[in-house]
Amino acid sequence: MNAENGRKLLFTLIFLAVLYLINKVLRGIAGKLGGDRQRVAFWTRQGISILLFLCGVVGLVSIWFDNPTRLATGVGLVGAGLAFAMQKVVTSFAGYFVILRGKTFNVGDRIKMGGVRGDVIALNFIQTVIMEMGEPPAVQEEDPGMWVHSRQYSGRIVTISNSEIFEQPVFNYSRDFPYIWEEMHFPISFKDDRRRAEEIILKAVRDHTQEIANLAQPELDRLKERFFVEQADIEPKVYLRITDNWIELAVRFLCGTHHVRGLKDKISRQIMDDLDAAKIGIASGTYEIVGFPPVRVEGPVRIEGGGVRNEPQR
Repeated sequence: MNAENGRKLLFTLIFLAVLYLINKVLRGIAGKLGGDRQRVAFWTRQGISILLFLCGVVGLVSIWFDNPTRLATGVGLVGAGLAFAMQKVVTSFAGYFVILRGKTFNVGDRIKMGGVRGDVIALNFIQTVIMEMGEPPAVQEEDPGMWVHSRQYSGRIVTISNSEIFEQPVFNYSRDFPYIWEEMHFPISFKDDRRRAEEIILKAVRDHTQEIANLAQPELDRLKERFFVEQADIEPKVYLRITDNWIELAVRFLCGTHHVRGLKDKISRQIMDDLDAAKIGIASGTYEIVGFPPVRVEGPVRIEGGGVRNEPQR
């Protein structure tokens, strides 16, 4: 410790205090200008953070490494230490810029990342914060365990390292095309009128998804202009499959990425009411017993004189 280093330390403290005050002032101004617009407020905060971070790095370097020789030595030592001790942090920091530059996802997008499904509610240099949602029954066995059996919020907020984008694929439900195709399956008995059942299912789906299909068509056209996407049918359609026990009618339709459970609930209620009115039931696994083999029962038989012996009896 000498007079020069003491002066540099004092300048460092003053410099950091000034950056802190500037950060508070800029965030306050951004909050007033952004209002309730979530994306504007988010990107404004991100821009302020990046700008102040760069200013901080430049300022600290100019204070402590005024000598080019010392600067080169310091950079080399810091780089070696970071490469060895902060690999995950550096990778996460790089992942942050890959997410932004590659437009992998944005705040408000519904994604699956690192095995977690949900909506992105925050993004910083190191971590992504997700409001977790439940999982459909078909994927209930995946980790982590989930008690909500549909795509609705579970209440847990999950923090994931940005480095996960280099390890696993990121599934984005809403970025370029904010709709998904959904399927519902209805088993119908062989003896029931399958054509009437198909009409009932299609009518119920069209009643609740026609407006969604109209809104999705322009989005699909824009998607085809940007990417090599084949023509996709957004109209509901029923597919038939014969099984050993029943005829399975699978209806495929387009829906938004949010509120899927509510939509399927409305469709299911209408289908069940119309099937009941048409006296068409939902098939289930049943077993018919057509006969029994001979049964032999063995047990003790008391004989005269007080003795007991085992005899097979029919």
